[in-house]
Amino acid sequence: MKDLALIKPSNTDRRAVRVMARAARKATLATTMAGTGHPYASLVTVATDHAGSPLLLLSTLAEHTRGLLADSRAALFLEDGEGESDPQANPQEAARVTLLGRVERHDDALDLGRFLARHPKAARYASFGDFGLYRLTIERAQYVAGFGRALWIDEGLTVPVSAAAALRAESPALIAEMNADHADALARLAEAALTGRQAPLNPTDERQAKGWRLVACDTDGCDLLRGDQPLRLTFPAPAGDARSAKETLLQWDAALRAENAPNPGFGGRD
Repeated sequence: MKDLALIKPSNTDRRAVRVMARAARKATLATTMAGTGHPYASLVTVATDHAGSPLLLLSTLAEHTRGLLADSRAALFLEDGEGESDPQANPQEAARVTLLGRVERHDDALDLGRFLARHPKAARYASFGDFGLYRLTIERAQYVAGFGRALWIDEGLTVPVSAAAALRAESPALIAEMNADHADALARLAEAALTGRQAPLNPTDERQAKGWRLVACDTDGCDLLRGDQPLRLTFPAPAGDARSAKETLLQWDAALRAENAPNPGFGGRD
């Protein structure tokens, strides 16, 4: 294997890391135990802010949070597909990333809404006094793109705040419009992503597909939800504002509805 320092990351690698973080719903958080200094790893649920920084909803009663309050340095391990691939496949061939940085309290109502959009059941305890939103400020990452290909990335892992600002401001109106005016399109996109279906849904299938709602949108894609079932759709290229995000969604739907429609090319995963 080549020296990791000799492999230069590309913008494709940087976006692959960000897309992996956007799609993840769980991760392994590594912290330092307060008092003993031992490494401590735990399972956490995760979302991202509009720039792509990971968000965590943590309790001060948890061992990892006590450790972070004493030493904010942490690592977050994410695996592409979250270990849900073919059980006969070699896990070492799966893409994964370790994000290094500092985790600190982050009281932001919009970002809490993004977290709860990814994890609606967390709303049951999000208002408890010991729970709060925290954010990992990424300093560097080790990205393993598969067996024998690992590299360090030291910059460009998140979207510049200025570039993410438009969708952060415009996404509530976009979400409301898509859910009110384009619910059928969201249903078709969700079912196509989950089943690989490329042709229009027949009336029976379309009725069964109802219930999907757009709940979050950022430069890299959007999150849909039906009941407690989440779905992430990844844009083929970053969307700079609500108009370009909407255009991408409706173009995908138009491709699905077209006769002999080609694969619209979106990435989807529950």
